[in-house]
Amino acid sequence: MTASAARIRRITRALAGWYPGEVEPTDELHRSLAFLGSELRADTLVRAGYVAAAPVALLTLCALVVLLPAFPVVASVTAAAGVGLGATHVVHRLPVAAATLRRTRALGDAPGIVARAALSLRLEATPERAAAFAARTGTGPLARSLTAHTERTRSGPSAGLDAFASEWRSWFPALERSIALLAAAVEAPADERDRALDRALETVLDGARTEMVEFAGEARGPASGIYAFGVLLPLALVGVLPAARAGGVTIPTSVFVVLYDLLLPIGLVGAGAWLLLRRPIAIAPPRVTTAHPDVPSGSPHGVPAGVIGIGLGFGGGSLVASWAAPVAAVGVGVGATLVVHYRPMAAVRRDVTEVEAGLADATAVIGRRVGSGEAVETAIESAAAATTGRTSDLFDAAAGVQRRLQVGVHRAFLGEYGALRDLPSRRARATASLLAVAAEEGRPAGATLVRLADHLTELRRVEDEARRELAAITGTLGHTAALFGPLVGGATVAMATQMTRSGATAQGATMQGASVAGSSAAVGGAGAPGAATLPPATLGAAVGVYVLALAVILTALATGLDRGLDRSLVGYRVGLALVSATVTYLVAFLGASMLF
Repeated sequence: MTASAARIRRITRALAGWYPGEVEPTDELHRSLAFLGSELRADTLVRAGYVAAAPVALLTLCALVVLLPAFPVVASVTAAAGVGLGATHVVHRLPVAAATLRRTRALGDAPGIVARAALSLRLEATPERAAAFAARTGTGPLARSLTAHTERTRSGPSAGLDAFASEWRSWFPALERSIALLAAAVEAPADERDRALDRALETVLDGARTEMVEFAGEARGPASGIYAFGVLLPLALVGVLPAARAGGVTIPTSVFVVLYDLLLPIGLVGAGAWLLLRRPIAIAPPRVTTAHPDVPSGSPHGVPAGVIGIGLGFGGGSLVASWAAPVAAVGVGVGATLVVHYRPMAAVRRDVTEVEAGLADATAVIGRRVGSGEAVETAIESAAAATTGRTSDLFDAAAGVQRRLQVGVHRAFLGEYGALRDLPSRRARATASLLAVAAEEGRPAGATLVRLADHLTELRRVEDEARRELAAITGTLGHTAALFGPLVGGATVAMATQMTRSGATAQGATMQGASVAGSSAAVGGAGAPGAATLPPATLGAAVGVYVLALAVILTALATGLDRGLDRSLVGYRVGLALVSATVTYLVAFLGASMLF
């Protein structure tokens, strides 16, 4: 358990101790905590959620009174009570949401589980061996679930496959149908078994494809709503402020700041979370942590870059406007910190992508050579010569380990000095495990390896199709966060600022004329309360904060829809979006100010 997890557990139990009553947690909360492997009890979490409402509401009320003294007292109390109740709901629902997101990531491995089980059955029609192989060569919740079911029903006829399929039926029905076809293939005649196994894999692939297509169709409406009501409409209303002033409509500064920098971001987070939780399957990227040798360890190495970014942002923002300096310092500083911190992890992930791109070709080469009577050990060298790039380097490294250490295929890839020891690729590791099995089977495994190559190609095709289905949504959100939103925001703020200054100049001329003429009535009319408007500095800073919030929220949402909420991937993309949004916002403001 990590230190942060232990701290959260202690705080939760401490809060729960203050609630004296009995509670009845839902079955969904019980299941979610069990799936997450949490040591917290469901009733403890429910009690903590009820108690958390009071301090959160009190802190919110104090913040509103101190930061927004002009805000009405009744409105402040109502808002604080609402935030407190919202905190209770968040505490109660957060484990359910976390379990849903993890389950979504896990289901992305379903085609791989079925493919590995089918390939094992091609070598030997034994369900026990196929289930154990598919579980052993996988990682994540899906592989752990299959391992648990296999161990509990080791002597059963289906080796836990039926129980495994039943557990995941409600979340991915195609997996159960595919597992049933695998079981049927075991009983099929030898000349029909390959066709039945192919059909099992096609079923789970078609299910994944269908789920993603349906989700893409359902997500277009909500995503368009987020874009319209969370980006376009709020930014367009900024340009209406001078017209509202001219019409005598007063817009208090506190209301504007709370709306743009608090309520709208909270609404976007809620809408984005709602959309993410409805994603059926996520093709998760490889998980890269600080334990990887190519990732610097020790103190956060992004901090120096962040300090430099703060200095550059503050200096550059000061050249644009006084209010722009703190906005630019935060945007560039935080963005640079995230980019530099997560950049090594992004490089490792790109390395994995390059290796997996040629994995099917290398496996096909090995399969054909093994089928013609060549040993897997020597066929690996042929695969290195027949491929290019990082895939060729991988197989060449494995062949070198075999020669130097005189080890088998398994240790050449997965051993202490194996070629895959530092490559966090589930697909490459599963392929290496099957190559090790094929080395034991000999020539009969050649056709199986060729089928594996076909399966890898099909899996990659399904992943590409899934991303293409969501590309229009994720592309719009990502570009809006990093470019279009800040561009519109900067231009709109510049226009509103120039209109405000023009109105102030006209008002000053009117007052001067009235003074010369001695008309006190004219002066009173020009200074009507309805003429109050937001100062340009407040307007620019408030919209700037909102633009930065858009960069974070929309980028995280787009990344989550595309690849799942992987921390390193989200952090890297959010960092790039923050730097881009900050620069675009200030450049758009400066350019538009010169035009208006």
